[in-house]
Amino acid sequence: MALGESPAERHRHIAGTFTDRVLGVRSWDAPSPVAGWVARDVVRHLIDWTTDFVASGSGIELPRGPSVDDDPVTAWRVHSDGVQALLDDPAATQRELSHPRIGRLALESAIDRFYTTDVFMHTWDLARATGQDDRLDPDFCAELLAELEGLDERILRNPEVFGPRVGVPVNADVQTRLIGFIGRDPSWRPS
Repeated sequence: MALGESPAERHRHIAGTFTDRVLGVRSWDAPSPVAGWVARDVVRHLIDWTTDFVASGSGIELPRGPSVDDDPVTAWRVHSDGVQALLDDPAATQRELSHPRIGRLALESAIDRFYTTDVFMHTWDLARATGQDDRLDPDFCAELLAELEGLDERILRNPEVFGPRVGVPVNADVQTRLIGFIGRDPSWRPS
């Protein structure tokens, strides 16, 4: 993956940027670019699916903070810190995660490949929903887009993964192409 970092370092960087956006939210009920979601739901999604993914695939229970409905900032911080502690643990390199769709992977690789990249992409959603800086690292956008374009469309266009691709101009920058690829309208703004 991009940035030449280990999974722990990459998560620290990407989750740190997401945390900055979490701290900048003024309205947790602001609509998001994900249909039917508000800003709070972006955080809820990242916490809930990752907690289930890690527990069901490895038996490891991530720490739980307060409800996202009650305190999304603390809920995110507890979750993000728990994932970071897991990745910083030297034993993480020896643990595996097993999942029916992806098989067996090193736990840190599974978190890096599926969760950290999801945090990266949802940073745009939260930033755009809340009127914050929505720029993403262009090198990581390029690497992620190249990897995603090489995957089977049947898997990616499953409603649980990405919606239909949104067309963008052929000369669009790499972030715009990535956002369109994952089913978001790059020109979306809250109404």
